[in-house]
Amino acid sequence: MPARLGPDTLDHMTQRTFVILKPDAVRRGLVGEILSRYESKGLTIVSLEHRTIDAAKADEHYAEHVEQPWYPPLREFVTSGPLVAAVLEGDEAIEVVRALNGATDGRKAAPGTIRGDLSLSNRENLVHGSDSPESADREIKLWFGA
Repeated sequence: MPARLGPDTLDHMTQRTFVILKPDAVRRGLVGEILSRYESKGLTIVSLEHRTIDAAKADEHYAEHVEQPWYPPLREFVTSGPLVAAVLEGDEAIEVVRALNGATDGRKAAPGTIRGDLSLSNRENLVHGSDSPESADREIKLWFGA
C-alpha cells in the first residue's frame, strides 16, 4: 500500500514564490541585505533579474489593482527605476517571504521584518511577495515565462 501524505505526514512543503525588490530597495543599496535575509531563512534563489519595467508590465503584474484610486502612484513608483525580480524556493516559501517582508505599510511593520527595519513609507515599501500559490504561479510565468 502506498504511503499517504496528509497534514500529519507532510511537515514541509517545498514551494516557489516570486518577489520584487522595488526601485526604492535598489536605489538605497539594500538588494544584498534583503536577499541575504531570504537566504538566511533557507530559501534558495532560483532565478534573478535586474531590470526596469514599463507601465504595461506594471499593469499586468498588478492587474487586480489597476482600477483602484491608489494605483496610479504605485505604477509610477514601480516604473521609476531599476528593480530586481526573483524566484525563491524553499519550505513554505510563500509564507516565509510574507513573514520576512512584514506588514505592507512599512511604518507599521514589526521590527525584525524587512519593512519594519528598512522601509520609510507605505508606498515605497521595498518588496513585493506573492500572496498565494496561484499568485506565485501567475507572477513567475508573467516575469520569467516559466
